[in-house]
Amino acid sequence: MSERKKIAVHANTPTRRQLIAGVAIALGGLAASSEIFGQTQQPAMQEPPSTAANKARTFLHQEVDLKASARRIYEVLLDSKQFAAVTGLAAQIDPSEGGAFSTFGGLISGRNIELVLYQRIVQAWRPASWDPGVYSIVKFELKPGASETTVILDHTGFPEGAYDGLDYGWPVRYWKPLAAFFASQA
Repeated sequence: MSERKKIAVHANTPTRRQLIAGVAIALGGLAASSEIFGQTQQPAMQEPPSTAANKARTFLHQEVDLKASARRIYEVLLDSKQFAAVTGLAAQIDPSEGGAFSTFGGLISGRNIELVLYQRIVQAWRPASWDPGVYSIVKFELKPGASETTVILDHTGFPEGAYDGLDYGWPVRYWKPLAAFFASQA
């Protein structure tokens, strides 16, 4: 039982919601960096709990078209400097199978489980706000087209109650920043 959701992404002027989300991400990055230096951290990047209809859902499926080659998207998702340039927050990514990653200033971490060059990235993935030892599986499938690539995201195995936040977060934190990044390089 898979729900298909096509996400429209535009690299135009950011909306008020995008600006607020960007400020929240930036503040979350500052909060994360304070934890690194032994200071108290306020909760960051926590989305509101899921609605009753979505509370039990532990998977999501999204598809987005990005104006970049599959190779370029693959490289950005697995390169520390480029990922940080897209999100505006620190990233440390070991781009090998089994390699660890930490993105969004340490707010997301995990390991690369499977890498198929320019086609697929599978990761054990977790936000810092989840209970220790709790990981989900994130799979990016890259399907090249004539002038763009369709990124097919399947995010499975996350805790009940996390659906609405994740469903909101992927477009805000990944798809729209990636679209803007690629548009700026065109």
